[in-house]
Amino acid sequence: MGHGPSPSSSIPGAEQREKQCRAHQGFGDHHGGVTGAHTYFYADEAKCDQHMETFLHCIDASSGSSEDGFSAIKLTALARPQFLVRFSEVLVKWRRFFHQMATEQGQAGWAVLDTKLEVEKLQEALANLGIASKAESQQWFTGENLGTSGTVDLLDWNSLFDSRTRFSRPLLIPNRKTGQLEPLLSRFSEEEELQMKRVLQRMDVLAKRAMEKGVRLMVDAEQSYFQPAISRLTVETQRRFNRSQPIIYNTYQCYLKEAYNNVTGDMELSRREGWHFGTKLVRGAYMEQERERAAQMGYEDPINPNYEKTNEMYHRCLDYVLEEIKHSRKASVMVASHNEDTVKFTLRRMMELGIHPSDKKVCFGQLLGMCDQITFPLGQAGFPVYKYVPYGPVNEVLPYLSRRAQENRGFMQRANRERDLLWKEVKRRLLTGNLFS
Repeated sequence: MGHGPSPSSSIPGAEQREKQCRAHQGFGDHHGGVTGAHTYFYADEAKCDQHMETFLHCIDASSGSSEDGFSAIKLTALARPQFLVRFSEVLVKWRRFFHQMATEQGQAGWAVLDTKLEVEKLQEALANLGIASKAESQQWFTGENLGTSGTVDLLDWNSLFDSRTRFSRPLLIPNRKTGQLEPLLSRFSEEEELQMKRVLQRMDVLAKRAMEKGVRLMVDAEQSYFQPAISRLTVETQRRFNRSQPIIYNTYQCYLKEAYNNVTGDMELSRREGWHFGTKLVRGAYMEQERERAAQMGYEDPINPNYEKTNEMYHRCLDYVLEEIKHSRKASVMVASHNEDTVKFTLRRMMELGIHPSDKKVCFGQLLGMCDQITFPLGQAGFPVYKYVPYGPVNEVLPYLSRRAQENRGFMQRANRERDLLWKEVKRRLLTGNLFS
């Protein structure tokens, strides 16, 4: 499981990816027919504040019930979904522009961390496109201390985006279809800038409370058309709060074709900036919805083609994080899986890499009421293991749980096996006369 150039880890269908992050009314991205009405804006903001209060209560409850607890939060509850889709679209366009430049420099299909643009060539391309004169782009790069090595990678490119969005002149990038230059942030209004500040403030409040209470905060992954924004906002919070220990955990969905690129890119950022990389790895929960939306809107399915490919991706991402734990001790992972093979894989790799359960760098998570035959032996063997407790109105929680049963297709077989094991134990106790010991 090397980390070198690999065609399989290229960014899938960049143009498609942009379509994926467009708002679509049927998928909860918008209020029907209303996009910018202030009444909605303030009502939604008030609702987000209410949700923040609920999350604060959860952090308190988690602190009161266990040491080293976790509390999970959903960013679609703290920010308007339309804003997350819009912000995701901007991030994807910017990343697509980077890969467009990389293709022109003969680096199509390279792994994310190996793709490096030569600054000279990049400045020429920006000048030829009419985006920035050589003097202007030189000023961008020196202002950010980028390209000092003569190359710019995706992480440098992203930090350039952060600084460029603060410039008064709109940042223009080429539209691949029309070939015309378009402002990257044309649809990013002052109202959305305000929403960005508000969601970061809410995350700040939650992170501070978590820190006070000795609780770690897990930011749940959601649908892929929200995810670029969710990940970006989470990384912003990690930069601030994960200085000395991992308080904020980002979630990576391994059924996504770009999971490995996402994990390795964020990990490299944490190395450069010196903060702790906290991650939760899941397989993913929105497959049917993702596929239906991709088909309706005409972009490439973002999900791996089959369960085996998702397993491979999970183990590849997990192995990368475990290697980092061994080398730097500045990474922590929650293996959130109901898959016995994944648990066995983790235990084997921990042993090979000399990572001890008491280091508390690796923990496990399963849903309450699912796969206790995995959870309890792990706990008894001294591994930190958590049960994930969904809460909320029954009509909202039940679909969530049914999705979990769907994604664990082997679940019923395992339930039968669990029943057989329990029955065997009851018989053994009856025969030895110690039924209740």
